[in-house]
Amino acid sequence: MAKPAQDLIADLKYELTGKFERLIVGLMRPPAYCDAKEIKDAISGIGTDEKCLIEILASRTNEQMHQLVAAYKDAYERDLEADIIGDTSGHFQKMLVVLLQGTREEDDVVSEDLVQQDVQDLYEAGELKWGTDEAQFIYILGNRSKQHLRLVFDEYLKTTGKPIEASIRGELSGDFEKLMLAVVKCIRSTPEYFAERLFKAMKGLGTRDNTLIRIMVSRSELDMLDIREIFRTKYEKSLYSMIKNDTSGEYKKTLLKLSGGDDDAAGQFFPEAAQVAYQMWELSAVARVELKGTVRPANDFNPDADAKALRKAMKGLGTDEDTIIDIITHRSNVQRQQIRQTFKSHFGRDLMTDLKSEISGDLARLILGLMMPPAHYDAKQLKKAMEGAGTDEKALIEILATRTNAEIRAINEAYKEDYHKSLEDALSSDTSGHFRRILISLATGHREEGGENLDQAREDAQVAAEILEIADTPSGDKTSLETRFMTILCTRSYPHLRRVFQEFIKMTNYDVEHTIKKEMSGDVRDAFVAIVQSVKNKPLFFADKLYKSMKGAGTDEKTLTRIMVSRSEIDLLNIRREFIEKYDKSLHQAIEGDTSGDFLKALLALCGGED
Repeated sequence: MAKPAQDLIADLKYELTGKFERLIVGLMRPPAYCDAKEIKDAISGIGTDEKCLIEILASRTNEQMHQLVAAYKDAYERDLEADIIGDTSGHFQKMLVVLLQGTREEDDVVSEDLVQQDVQDLYEAGELKWGTDEAQFIYILGNRSKQHLRLVFDEYLKTTGKPIEASIRGELSGDFEKLMLAVVKCIRSTPEYFAERLFKAMKGLGTRDNTLIRIMVSRSELDMLDIREIFRTKYEKSLYSMIKNDTSGEYKKTLLKLSGGDDDAAGQFFPEAAQVAYQMWELSAVARVELKGTVRPANDFNPDADAKALRKAMKGLGTDEDTIIDIITHRSNVQRQQIRQTFKSHFGRDLMTDLKSEISGDLARLILGLMMPPAHYDAKQLKKAMEGAGTDEKALIEILATRTNAEIRAINEAYKEDYHKSLEDALSSDTSGHFRRILISLATGHREEGGENLDQAREDAQVAAEILEIADTPSGDKTSLETRFMTILCTRSYPHLRRVFQEFIKMTNYDVEHTIKKEMSGDVRDAFVAIVQSVKNKPLFFADKLYKSMKGAGTDEKTLTRIMVSRSEIDLLNIRREFIEKYDKSLHQAIEGDTSGDFLKALLALCGGED
């Protein structure tokens, strides 16, 4: 194993400073010595940098582990295992020691029986047990081969209906939980794990330079191309552009060279990334995720008492906003309609009119939105999106691309009842071209409800490949192809479309969402992307929209309110889970950091908890 060129390193340290020095000196050290130095820094001094320990020990191969242990011994004349034991404790320590052995099985031949046995053991060690048997998790996740564990994760999902990550979150805690999640991520795809770490190192305020340097140095000769490609697919921007906007000076120049190029320029897809995309679709195709809202019907519901309390809150001088928020956010929509009726029967007054005169601004929009029946609320949002000078295409897309057939039918009826005009006519007069045809097609609510049809899926994937200009043989004129592609995305069932998207990857080595973004433009592109994302993972689609409504300068209160109101009884709990998984902070934290006053109170009540 190569040893570091100490004299040259000493000269460089003398000449350079700060982050740039760390980066250059890191590049001068052989990888194992680099890892050894990172770990030494992570455990010496006051406090331990657990994130660094987790990142290195969860992601290295057996061979890299053995070299790390030897380099540590050579550089510091100390035993790495003893130092880690001295600095950590509990199950976290045990798993680190297991990983440090570098004895993960490397056999690609997988035994079906052992896969079933491991699934059963993990299930019994966690979900089925009062208390958790951590030793089983440590043994299986610490020793089995990657190939074997990928099958275990797939089977686990099929057997229990939830991904292994959800069980780990529910059963384990603290650093041990974080370590196990990192191990699972690296087994699913090491490049994806690093893409995520890089994104989190640069997003938000301040850059976590140590993490950024460590990953760019350690992966530059291993899998940087794969990391880049996954980064591009997952975060809709290139690693290159994010580094460029987030760093400066010589430090930036060096990092950009290490990244090796800008994927926004060419946007080519590497087969490794296609594999990851394929696995994502596989997962979405078998996951039977139970959708849960955060607002449930109140147990001891008493419309009489609620109506009186609301009247009292609005009578006389001043308004008692807390009571209004508390009652309305903690009742289901059906219960709110009963309160509205009772209010009228008791006081001869309309609750909506009273609320309008007592509260205003963002809070009023939120509370009045919660008071409307869902279909009427959606109809109103669509109407608003088409009113006035410009059209809010994003709102039209968000609603029409994500609602079920039953919801769409109810929206059509509500629209007609409230505005004496059909939704289709309104869309016709307010939009044009292909975009109009897509929206009208979605607004008819004629999406098929059945399962998948493999032969049809292959044919549909072929049409998609031709329209997106990556098939070898165009088999028809452009216009009829475009119509067919639109029909596929707007009318096929969700399970069928998932299969189409998988066949598309097999056929082309591209991910359909990535390709639509690259080949299409404007509202048509946005509508198609929304449909694809909604098919892939609807709660994640909404989590992304919520994140974007609160990031950067200023808050997009309309989108924030619309999603919180319309998803609160459907899947807001799932949206919360996707949010923390992707952005490393909870929806609760994001709302707290971005809104204030009574609007904040009401949103947090709807959010229903901190993750």
